Amino acid sequence: MSSLSAHSEKDAANRKVMLWLVGVAIFMLGASFAAVPLYDLFCRVTGYGGTTQVSDGNVKGVIGREMGVRFDATISPGLPLRVQPARVETNPIGEVSTVVYRATNLSDKPLKTTASFNVTPESTGIYFNKIECFCFSEQELAPYETVEMPVTYFVDPDLDLDSELRTIRQITLSYTFHAL
Repeated sequence: MSSLSAHSEKDAANRKVMLWLVGVAIFMLGASFAAVPLYDLFCRVTGYGGTTQVSDGNVKGVIGREMGVRFDATISPGLPLRVQPARVETNPIGEVSTVVYRATNLSDKPLKTTASFNVTPESTGIYFNKIECFCFSEQELAPYETVEMPVTYFVDPDLDLDSELRTIRQITLSYTFHAL
């Protein structure tokens, strides 16, 4: 075999390795961009991390076991907003309920805000369903304005079938408010 032929085969092998490395790099770049939406989808489907579900309504009915729901609000530092969470409710599991948060813009400027949310214990996220929620869209408050922000929700009766959750008597729905 001539040295020219050996050199040509070596160049072909190097090109093949280079193409594989470029392909891996492109795949990793694509995976990094896809990670956030795929993780979000995973959390919504499984309730992982206390991610709640979105529903059109409860078709499974109401059961005799009651569940307390506590409501919480946290405001990002420096956000001129006061939020009064709804009061604790205790209802039969499966009952659709609407509660109201009240938010006040404490500044003399218009304020746009949004809220991220989760529930604790985290394992109840897959059973906590929101039908309507102020958190589905951004909120705009005029200077010093107070608004009512409703949340319509229910706890899926299938929670009662989960043996690990039989001792749970209260779920906390938490919102963290952020400026836009």
